[in-house]
Amino acid sequence: MPRYRCTIEYDGGPFVGFQYQEGRPSVQGALQRAILAFCGETPVLHVAGRTDTGVHATGQVIHFDLEKDWPARTVMNAVNAHLVPDAVAVLACEIPADPEFHARFSAKGRRYLYRILNREGPPALLKGRVWHVRRPLDVDAMHAAAQRLVGTHDFTTFRDAQCQAKSPVKTLDHVSVAREGEEVRLTFASRSFLHRQVRSMTGSLAEVGLGRWSEADLVAALQARDRKACGPVAPSDGLYLTSVDY
Repeated sequence: MPRYRCTIEYDGGPFVGFQYQEGRPSVQGALQRAILAFCGETPVLHVAGRTDTGVHATGQVIHFDLEKDWPARTVMNAVNAHLVPDAVAVLACEIPADPEFHARFSAKGRRYLYRILNREGPPALLKGRVWHVRRPLDVDAMHAAAQRLVGTHDFTTFRDAQCQAKSPVKTLDHVSVAREGEEVRLTFASRSFLHRQVRSMTGSLAEVGLGRWSEADLVAALQARDRKACGPVAPSDGLYLTSVDY
């Protein structure tokens, strides 16, 4: 029974998230329908990161097993053909060298990008794909404050109340904030993240950029280990899972 590893991208706007929900549009549901239409099988799909409603991906990774041994390229092309018109695409497909490969448990790191459109006028072409912040953001202040989040911490403050992770302690390997024209881009890297951790940290860093919080305020929020100390949570529109490291 061959195992297929696929890198996929999707627009999270039309979906309730990656995970299948009966009677509601999901990325997993779209993929399962496409695979069934292609080969008549409904395999169990395993994913590197279960993204929430409205969250996008440019480098999500899944794996599944099929009874028949198909060429990986055939699987990719056939699944893509049956995904039309869903906003999901398979970018690459391979049979991993390690037969025990697992999209979630073999992952050594995940990277996210958060995009903020920082201008007075609202987005037209990027609507649903960025967070629109009208007031100018101090990117240097945001980047400096963000470095205080790097390392191993108890991230309870930036953890959703419904998070099911066993521990709030995570190691944030990298975070950066940079301006590219009218966009402010925040990048995060860690082995794993808590539920809505990236959006929570982004919202608090935006408070720094707007001058409402100081760097010390962000540190105090982190050290409070209290969800009530978190700033406004950034919307899902601007969040992208960009890559998974193995």
